[in-house]
Formats: sequence, structure tokens, C-alpha cells
Amino acid sequence: MQGRLRTRAHVTSALRHFLDGRGFLDLETPILTKSTPEGARDYLVPSRTHPGCFFALPQSPQLFKQLLMMSGMDRYYQIARCFRDEDLRADRQPEFTQLDIEVSFMTEDGVMELMEAMIRELFNTVLGIELSTPFPRITYSEAMRRYGSDRPDLRVSLELVDVADLMQKVDFKVFAGPARDPAGRVVAMRLPRGGALSRKEIDAYTKYVDIYGAKGLAYIKVNQWTAQGREGLQSPILKFLPDAAVAGIMARTGAEDGDLIFFGADMAKVVNESLGALRVKLGRDQGLQEGDWRPLWVVDFPMFEHDGPTGRWMALHHPFTAPKEDQIGLLTSDPGACRSQAYDLVINGTEIGGGSIRIHREAVQRQVFEVLGISNRAANERFGFLLQALRFGCPPHGGIAFGLDRLVMLITGAGSIRDVIAFPKTQTAACPLTSAPTMADSAQLNELALRVRAQP
Repeated sequence: MQGRLRTRAHVTSALRHFLDGRGFLDLETPILTKSTPEGARDYLVPSRTHPGCFFALPQSPQLFKQLLMMSGMDRYYQIARCFRDEDLRADRQPEFTQLDIEVSFMTEDGVMELMEAMIRELFNTVLGIELSTPFPRITYSEAMRRYGSDRPDLRVSLELVDVADLMQKVDFKVFAGPARDPAGRVVAMRLPRGGALSRKEIDAYTKYVDIYGAKGLAYIKVNQWTAQGREGLQSPILKFLPDAAVAGIMARTGAEDGDLIFFGADMAKVVNESLGALRVKLGRDQGLQEGDWRPLWVVDFPMFEHDGPTGRWMALHHPFTAPKEDQIGLLTSDPGACRSQAYDLVINGTEIGGGSIRIHREAVQRQVFEVLGISNRAANERFGFLLQALRFGCPPHGGIAFGLDRLVMLITGAGSIRDVIAFPKTQTAACPLTSAPTMADSAQLNELALRVRAQP
């Protein structure tokens, strides 16, 4: 633990050195601020001097760093403490640390090239490792199509192959239903030498994908395809598949004798999550990982995602991300087709940083708020300070935020960000050292004009 914390200090020192040497200013932004929509619950702080009113702890310094760009600071960074009141996972804590960066008059390519140089220098300084250059870039749609994830681990060569068109007319509703559904997906994934897997091992993988909502895991063992054709295959689903479908599957996956083909068929979200996770697990279990460090950029994200239960559009990143310049018209005509100027940096299947070019025109920002169901009145009440600043003129600008805890976890090989944080919280967002959170006494509550209501 001490070694990891020393490495963390080394990491932050190296990052500061890189940015200081390129004209960035280390600027602090407020911790007591106003609630904004960042996709998670805010931690609220009651105000004694304004009874009944609350500050919010920042989920990120996003709006403040944009305002700094508007004020002419040009190049900003901050190792910022951020807070989110959300359910915890191995890579989440209620309070965490970001390396926050913003710069004016720089394009997507410019930001990514600068950040690549920073990460390469960091790995060289801390680990003595030379990362590849340039980092590969793939679009969000390609990442989801090939890997079922927008943070693919490129050390694993396995890929998902779409076969829905081969399954639309088969007499097997498990495949035919999703194949005919525009929101469905049917994929195949070839596991080299997977034919040696036992039924017990296949059942274990079936149970694994169940975690992600998959209702089962169909497969075909390729025993003697070259010599025997269809008769050299083994699977309980073969009886439902015509020869043309079988031949198409074998051709597209490139399966050879001794291989195993897994299938996913369901709504696209379920297939992507379950087969995407299975792909990584198979890579680890079957020794198919290649190389130590495989960074990449994922680009061209959708601006919005549709929330089924509410029927509303939600910002995929945050509401201040700029759309592609040639797609601004889609904000009103077809929001779902609009792509953003966003980019995520992924290393070994872990997203370590995400950013975008920001909206720098008031009219475009109001259009995005409208898509998100935020009226002009609500926008003025919640973001009036930002809209007014945009009205006075704003340079084009963009930035990125790196999860410092995740980055150090990756560099040190730790299994959780809790292992690289001094005094981390538990899975219930409690501090085992100080026993926080605790009840406030009546005098404190009276000063804050608060009363605790008993839980039903």
C-alpha cells in the first residue's frame, strides 16, 4: 500500500511537470458550488447563512474550467477532488480525483496528440515503458460492432461478428426474433482451439453471461469441418440451422477445425454487454492476451442516448459537449443520429480519460438543452451564468479529464482504486477509520434549520 501511494505521488509529479512545461496553469475551482446535471446524484451541503438552501459538491469542475477559457486563461489544469453520490464498484468511490485539463483554440486532433504525448512521457518516467505511437483510433460504432464495448481491451484479439442476416428465416425463435428486430442483435464469436472446452466449462461461461442479462449461450464445436462439412460440427442448435446459414457462419468467423463458436442473440444492449464481457474473460482464461499495454482512442460518440423508461434523450457524455460542426442541424431533425466531438482514452479495457470539444456558442448550447428537455426558463435558472458568458463571446475550446485513481490502479496493477487511495471509503460509502457519516447533534441541525425525518 505504501508503495502504491509513493507511485501515486510520482505519477502526479510527472503529470504536473509535463503540463507546467507546456504553459498550463494550475488553477483551483470552488468545492462549494451549484447542482448541475452530470449523470449522478450530488452530495448536498446545507447553508447556515442561507436557511433552506444547499451547496452541491462538484461532480467535476466542468463549467468553471469552461468559464476560465472564456476569461482568457487559455490553458488550465487541476488535480481536482470530485464527488458523486452513486452506487460503488471496484473503480468507483464517492470522492475521487481527476486530472482536469482545458485548452482554448485546439481541435480534437490537437487535444488527443497532446494527451498522447503526456501519457507516453508518464509511462516512460514512472515505468520505463515506451508506449506505441500514435495510439490507434476507432469510432464508437466500430468499437461496439467489433468488441461489444466502447472501452475494448485490444490485448484480446477475439471479435464479434454480425450474423443476423443469416438468421432471419431460421426456424429458431431465439435467433430469428432478435434478427428481425431493429433493436436486436445476433453475433458469433470464434474461440480458437475452443473445441477442447468441456461441457462443464461451457456451462460456467453460460452462467457468467447470465450476469449481464443473457438468457443462454449457444455454441458450435468445430470438430472436422474441413473433411466432413456439416457432419463435422457438434451443437444442440445445428438442427435449426439450414446449410446456407451454417456455411455463412463458418465463412464469416473464419472458424477452423478445433475451434468453438459462441453466439449471442437478444436486444443489442444485452448482446454487447454479455458477449463483450465474455470476450475479455475468454481472453484471460484461455491465454489469448497479447502485449502488456494497448492504448487507443475511441472517437465519434453519439451526442445522445435514448432513455426508454422516460422516453427522453440523455447526454451520452455531458450537456456541454459540442456536436460535429456539420451535424448541428441534426439537433432538431434527428438527435439520435448526431455525433459529438468527444474522445475517450482507453488502456487495456479501462477508460482512463474522457473529453471533448465544448460548445462555445449560446444558440447551440440552448439547442442541446432543448433536446434534453430543459426549457429556456430552466436553462436560465440553472445555467444562466454560462449562457451569459457564451453570449459575450467565447473561444473554441476543449479538454479532457483523467481518472487519476484509475490511472494509478492500472500502473500499479492494483485490483481496485481503493488500493491506491489513502483512507478510501467502503462499498457503502462509509469511512471505517472515522466512522463517518455520523448523525449531527440537535444544535447543529437547529443552526442549519434542518430536521431529520425518520426513514419509513
